[in-house]
Amino acid sequence: MAYRSGALPPEDYVEPRCVLCDEPYGAAPAVKAVPQQRIIEKMNEYMSRRDYDGAERHLLYWLEEARLGGDRRGELMLQNELVGHYRKTGDKTRSLAAADAALELLDELDFSGTISAGTTCVNAATACNAFGENERSLALFEKARSVYESLPRTAPELLGGLYNNMALTCGALGRYDEALSLYEKAMAQMEKVPSGKLEQAITCLNIANTLEAQLGMEAAEERIFALTDRAYALLDDPALPRDGYYAFVCEKCAPSFSYYGCFLAAEELQSRAEAIYERA
Repeated sequence: MAYRSGALPPEDYVEPRCVLCDEPYGAAPAVKAVPQQRIIEKMNEYMSRRDYDGAERHLLYWLEEARLGGDRRGELMLQNELVGHYRKTGDKTRSLAAADAALELLDELDFSGTISAGTTCVNAATACNAFGENERSLALFEKARSVYESLPRTAPELLGGLYNNMALTCGALGRYDEALSLYEKAMAQMEKVPSGKLEQAITCLNIANTLEAQLGMEAAEERIFALTDRAYALLDDPALPRDGYYAFVCEKCAPSFSYYGCFLAAEELQSRAEAIYERA
């Protein structure tokens, strides 16, 4: 193609493109976002089968993809998932490393004061509590609380999760009255959530544990058994979907029922969990 006299041909004003990424040399590469929803759905599939190794490979693969694509928001989501994954598998070092990485990304993305900031602080705080770092846990929960409670549209399930997990840390620190107050707040929030009965059941058992620690088994026995009855009734609701999360909660709650002598309830819940995992 001929060019008008005096006009610059394209090679004089268009930067040559990289043969690997098809971007002009020197240009800032476009962000290639990872498919967050699809990643979460696949993660749920792995967890429904208790395939923890597969879940880890899945998350680490997409974390590398997010890094290569410059998707810092995707990285934040994946680091949050890894915090919880390694907490469930008991890997303190990796769980807390993922928590630190997620907290650093919050600063980099300037997400302070957002729901993402609150959620990240809750995840990190829950991991710290799980591994005995309760002073740090409480500080992170306080940050999350200040964010969630300052935002009028914070979903009740987020507030419920915050209060329940923060109460665990308060209980671990011997601050029982604060813990019980937070559990009541958690129950009130989860009553607003259509699928919140599973979380309410967990909270009932957490309250029972706290009362035992505060008052002793003999003094708290009547209240504890009322709470275990309530927890089982919530878990036994036929309207609850019998999915992977239901199985996870049943398996998580069964040891508490067994501890308080509710052996038939514990066996039934464990049986339900196993049946769901076998179908997955």
